[in-house]
Amino acid sequence: MSDIVLSASVRQNLLSLQSTADLLATTQNRLATGKKVNSALDNPTNFFTAQSLDNRASDINNLLDGIGNGVQILQAANTGLTSLQKLVDTAKSIATQVLQSPTGYSTKANVDVTGTGAGTGATTAADLNAGKLGGAVLTFKTSTGSLAVTIGSSFSTGTGTATVQTLDQLNSVLVSNGVAVSASLSSTADTLTFTSTNDAASQTITKAGTAPTAEGVDITAATATVGTVNAAVADATSQATRSNLVSQYNAVVQQITTTAQDSSFNGVNLLNGDNLKLVFNETGKSTLNIQGVTFDATGLGLSTLTSGTDFLDNVSANSIITTLSSASSTLRSEASSLGSNLSMVQIRQDFSKNLINVLQTGSSNLTLADTNEEAANSQALSTRQSIAVSALALANQSQQSVLQLLR
Repeated sequence: MSDIVLSASVRQNLLSLQSTADLLATTQNRLATGKKVNSALDNPTNFFTAQSLDNRASDINNLLDGIGNGVQILQAANTGLTSLQKLVDTAKSIATQVLQSPTGYSTKANVDVTGTGAGTGATTAADLNAGKLGGAVLTFKTSTGSLAVTIGSSFSTGTGTATVQTLDQLNSVLVSNGVAVSASLSSTADTLTFTSTNDAASQTITKAGTAPTAEGVDITAATATVGTVNAAVADATSQATRSNLVSQYNAVVQQITTTAQDSSFNGVNLLNGDNLKLVFNETGKSTLNIQGVTFDATGLGLSTLTSGTDFLDNVSANSIITTLSSASSTLRSEASSLGSNLSMVQIRQDFSKNLINVLQTGSSNLTLADTNEEAANSQALSTRQSIAVSALALANQSQQSVLQLLR
């Protein structure tokens, strides 16, 4: 185009018109895209800063899926704990029914101890020492300890020893030392009868001088004779009821195991020994490790019972209730820990969502165009373009005058 000669005024107006057209194109691009920075050529600093913010927001957003899964895993475990607590309470109610059932034995184990001392008085409940029981030393051995009781003319107790004079004192000492027999005066002179308590109705009484390894009591005596031990006689109807309660209890224990095994989400089960690791930031340095537990029946310290062996008396039932109470406490403790972890994960989940919003807002502030401003610019540039066209036409009028002369 160098062969075409334009006047200075025309060229100046042409440049102005071209500049206006460029600005108008830029404005229209901003209105179309909504951004004032579309490439690094527009503003390198803002473009790359915004890109960095968007990348971080995208990375954190990708982590939100994992955090969301973590929340559901914790919710599944919490649901399992709630069900396990109900099952443990059900098992406890079954064991409590044993305590409310009739004694499982029509006759409890008992044995007579007859004094062989030199006493000549009458043995009474108020004075056991008066007759031949006076001076006798009775030794009671259980799986938890040994007690030596001397029948004398005073009352005193020590560690594993006691001196008693009355029947009430003797029974008080037996209770305080955990010996599950009660003493009574026999119709036979100078004889005490020791009978298993209702709570320990199934226990065995022996006289071998050796402590039993389980529920039971061994009775020996010096200056007295331990007679024949009469074993407990089971009541068939009552034992059938208790056997049925054993079956009910075992069914609940089985459900405890299966419930714990079913409390999983997406292949992770915090109640079956699995661990959960959650990552909260894009560098992987902010994490939370949640240790799983094994809360099947074995993990809670529970086991199935045996009909004819368990739930035979209140001692057996109370032992099971104690175990269930411990399992219940364990479940409550884990529920508290799980709730704390769930709260932390949910807080971090909300934090990540808010942080993504902050990052995206910051990126937008660096790149987004003000549509109101750009619309006003477009209108102004359109007006300027019209003026420039008119100015260019005026600049060409001098040359048109020459053309008229030539005509």
